Amino acid sequence: MSFAQEKKDKEVKKEKWKYEPNFMVGVDVLNSGVSFFSDRKLYQGFISSRIKNNVHGVVEAGFESNIYQKNSYDAKATGPFIKLGAFYMLAKDPENQFNGFYAGGKVGGSFYTQEYMAVPVRGYGGSSSSIAFPSSTQSTYWLEGTIGGRVQLFESNFYIDVNLQPKYLVFTTKQDEIQPMIVPGFGRSSSKFNMGFAWNIAYKF
Repeated sequence: MSFAQEKKDKEVKKEKWKYEPNFMVGVDVLNSGVSFFSDRKLYQGFISSRIKNNVHGVVEAGFESNIYQKNSYDAKATGPFIKLGAFYMLAKDPENQFNGFYAGGKVGGSFYTQEYMAVPVRGYGGSSSSIAFPSSTQSTYWLEGTIGGRVQLFESNFYIDVNLQPKYLVFTTKQDEIQPMIVPGFGRSSSKFNMGFAWNIAYKF
């Protein structure tokens, strides 16, 4: 009887956790709005779901078009990107488990078209000039952290979700060994580090 009771207790413990379908869908309204007034056209959104306790899974996707004109470079890149990851609620409202502050990480990837209208080169005798490269298809992958918070709007199903996204480039394909100056989803940067920001309006189903 003791063994039977122990087995029953284990079965009860196993049945304690059960995923209950819940989804939150959000759109980055800040970057979408700024797109009307800048060279960077960025449209992105996310879908997240509470998996277990304080752990939430998240999928982000978007499309970006941007240009890079600096240090004699003239380039543009356009294409979609996707990020997969999870975050942990560090502090949450006891009355609403979706309110609070969180931190986590994602893996991002972009498959885009780039074109170099001008790339600086050093000529004979130290003279400077530039050369152009035709349009090509490239791919880039990076690791991304996420630190942010979300709060419910009044008593509705709408939430404001704001987060910072420190990024580190892990791997990229190159055209003629040229390090990409701009990557959709990663941003415009001549280094492997970058910082992103999102201000989302989300709806919880």
